Amino acid sequence: MAGAAIAPVREDEAGGAPEVARRSRVSGIDRALQIFDQLRDTGRPATAYDLAHSVKAPLSTVYTIVDDLVDKGLLQRGEDGTVWLGPRLYHYGLAYERSIDLMAIAKEEMLDLNRELGETIQICGRDEDMMVVLAMAEGRDHFQVTSRVGSRVPLNWVASGRLLVGHLPQAERVEIFRRCSKASPTGRAELNPETLAIRSAEALSERLSIQAGESAYSVACVAAPILDRKGACAATVSVVLPDFKVAEARERYAEAVRLSARRIEARLGWGGQG
Repeated sequence: MAGAAIAPVREDEAGGAPEVARRSRVSGIDRALQIFDQLRDTGRPATAYDLAHSVKAPLSTVYTIVDDLVDKGLLQRGEDGTVWLGPRLYHYGLAYERSIDLMAIAKEEMLDLNRELGETIQICGRDEDMMVVLAMAEGRDHFQVTSRVGSRVPLNWVASGRLLVGHLPQAERVEIFRRCSKASPTGRAELNPETLAIRSAEALSERLSIQAGESAYSVACVAAPILDRKGACAATVSVVLPDFKVAEARERYAEAVRLSARRIEARLGWGGQG
């Protein structure tokens, strides 16, 4: 009898039996996801009874799944018997976050903005007391941009430089600009650290920084910050173009870089900053 009972399972290994098991396994995963989603959406711990009622599942099923998830660290149980998201989920989240490449996403948006505007677009970051060009897509005309990928310039020369430290405390911004500010080739870059610190914070608050002729003659830059979850400026996206174009269509370029920065933040899951 034992052999007869086992035989049909073997015969159905390529057909019905695995399909039944697969349906059962998927159903269990779906229930677990419903529990996670419910806890996330309500934002507070819940009992297995409340979860079963909310996801419209049999109480016995939810009790079994909850116990299993608690055992595996995917949920944690409080002293009052309620459950909440567990520490193992946090570690998975960290691993996912590490896998997201800021530059890969920023470069895609950079190319889109380059096609839209036809101007040179740069992604810039901070390297200690300098701004560095991390990526660049050249414009369609013959306008020459002196800063190439890898170029490093003092923070006080460029629009992006102000944004990259705008989230820091006032005293720290003042100290940075006091230490790093240098005269630019045009002689028009601001050197006063207190003034730069104030303008830096204002630019970050407005999510926009514009400079014209400070680092190079007849060259303007319109930049927007890419803010992480904490509101720190992780990088900037900017359009570099002749200064007369900014005078003619300031709002067009300002809105374009702001929207591009917002899209990058959204794709990284960093949205929500002011």
